[in-house]
Amino acid sequence: MSLRMRLDALVHGRRAQGVITAVILFNAVLLGLETSDRAMAAAGPLILALDAACLAIFVAEIGAKLIARGPRFFADGWNIFDFAVVGIALMPAGQGLSVLRALRILRLLRLVSVTPRLRRVVEGLFAAMPGMASVFLLMGVIFYIFSVMATKLFGAGFPEWFGTLGKSAYSLFQVMTLESWSMGIVRPVMEVYPLAWLFFLPFILVTTFAVMNLVVGLIVNSMQDAHQAEESAATDAYRDEVLVRLRAIEAQLAERRGKDAA
Repeated sequence: MSLRMRLDALVHGRRAQGVITAVILFNAVLLGLETSDRAMAAAGPLILALDAACLAIFVAEIGAKLIARGPRFFADGWNIFDFAVVGIALMPAGQGLSVLRALRILRLLRLVSVTPRLRRVVEGLFAAMPGMASVFLLMGVIFYIFSVMATKLFGAGFPEWFGTLGKSAYSLFQVMTLESWSMGIVRPVMEVYPLAWLFFLPFILVTTFAVMNLVVGLIVNSMQDAHQAEESAATDAYRDEVLVRLRAIEAQLAERRGKDAA
């Protein structure tokens, strides 16, 4: 086995992945401590040193994977994601780039790339994007229609909520999320416009209980498809391994028969 193959088996092994997962979680705790003035006053240099050590481990891991797989490293989208997250952490956070210090918490997202179950969730979400785009387009059309109607119906009486198309859309988004929709918006509107419930109830039924459930259904179906595809790939790999072993056994038996015959 060549050195690159050994290095590839090492960095992608369960033990190495477990160590990287532990470092990611430990680094997340460190980044949280950096937001505490008390913690930074008590052990600021130690926290920063440990954070730098975690970053060095991530850089070493990425470097090992690049050496092991070469250009094939960039054929995997998750490798590109890891490379980008670590690259952002290496950029200098000066006066004009102070936001990059806040973006260091993105390193926690590497937990997704090293955890198969989390990867399955994200892959299912991305697989659902084409269907979700159609649902969101439908949602946009519904929101535009109801926003225009709300502005014309309630804009004069409640300009702070429905005075413009943008305000109406934001107020309707609050109603859709069911956050203080009744006592906060609908009941005050009904005190001036008693029949306003004829507008708001159909809107809630269409958006909250119908369209949003379509989004949830698409995501669930995509996750199930991703899970079935993963199980199918694992089954095929196991079958190929069994076939290879059976052929090796057949070859050994044929060799023994040949020796016996001789």
